Amino acid sequence: MNNHGCCPMASSGSSRATAGARIAIGGPRPPTRARRCLDVAGWIVPSSILALLPKCPLCLAACVALGTGVGISLPTATYLRTLLVVLCIAALSYISAKRMRRNLNGRARAVSAFRILKRSA
Repeated sequence: MNNHGCCPMASSGSSRATAGARIAIGGPRPPTRARRCLDVAGWIVPSSILALLPKCPLCLAACVALGTGVGISLPTATYLRTLLVVLCIAALSYISAKRMRRNLNGRARAVSAFRILKRSA
C-alpha cells in the first residue's frame, strides 16, 4: 500500500472527489443523459434501416409509392437502395470508429494521468 496523498482520495469512493480529480487532470466529463440517448440513437437508426430495407428493388418502389404516393422506376429504386445501404454502412463505420477513438483516448489519458501522479509522488 502506498502512503502517498493521492491514494486516500482515489480509494475513498467519493464520486465528487474522484470527478474533481479527473477534471483537474484533464479527463473528459461524464456524458449527460441526452448525450447517451443520442449515442444510442446513432447506432439504432442506421441498423434498423439496414434491417428493414427490402432486398428487392420492386418492393422498395412499392414501399415508396405506399408511403409517399410517388411512384419511382425500377432503376431508380435500385440506385436508391444502393445509396441507402452505403450511407447506413458509412454511418455505422463512422460511429464505431469514433467510439474506438474515444476508448483509446480514454485509456491513453488514464495512463498519462497515472504517470503524472507517479512522478509527483
